[in-house]
Amino acid sequence: MPEPQISELDLVRWSEALSGIARTGLAFTDNLYERERYEEVLKVAADIRAAADAAPGEAAEVLASWLKHVEHGVPGYVTPKVAVGAIVGNDEGELLLIRRGDSGMWLYPTGWADIGYSASEVAVKEVAEETGIVAEPVRIVGVFDGLRFGVRGLPFYSVVFHLRAVGGRLEPHPLETLDVGWFAEDRLPDPLAGQDRWVQMAFSAVRGEPLDVFFDPPRAEPWRGTGAPGH
Repeated sequence: MPEPQISELDLVRWSEALSGIARTGLAFTDNLYERERYEEVLKVAADIRAAADAAPGEAAEVLASWLKHVEHGVPGYVTPKVAVGAIVGNDEGELLLIRRGDSGMWLYPTGWADIGYSASEVAVKEVAEETGIVAEPVRIVGVFDGLRFGVRGLPFYSVVFHLRAVGGRLEPHPLETLDVGWFAEDRLPDPLAGQDRWVQMAFSAVRGEPLDVFFDPPRAEPWRGTGAPGH
């Protein structure tokens, strides 16, 4: 049986996992021997990440960035960040999309979760800030793993809500949003980020169809490449 192919995404995932283990270890130990071992693991993780990016000269920079953000105790326990996304539909069955200022890609409104807000409140806030549209939450449609979504960089989980537009007018955020608009399923803009993973689900939600909450299923062997069941 042929061995599964190792992708750049696998390398990124492995490097982030090793980095998280090592930084968490550094957060919970003052033993010099253990700290040396964790720092060595972190160096290996940085080398793997640089190899994934085809930029071996950046390993030292990646390592320095990780070490800079090591904290002590529970605050130093490294976990994925949380983002909140918003699938917003209108009475015409159209989907609200923004063109992101950081990448130029079209996507549904999304942003980091803010302390003091519930997840649904973040979704409402992000829609209003990024698009000018007032919306109310209807249901959760999915929980995505950013690494499986293909996002490089900071690991995160994204909780995606379906919301219904109830007011406001289109007004893109001057810094975060290059453009904003309502789009029918047969005239989506380009380039559209990760469309194979969420577009069908988004329009099913907008149409009010029965929809199971999406989540990335467990892989049979998570660390043996992306060919395992459930990828």
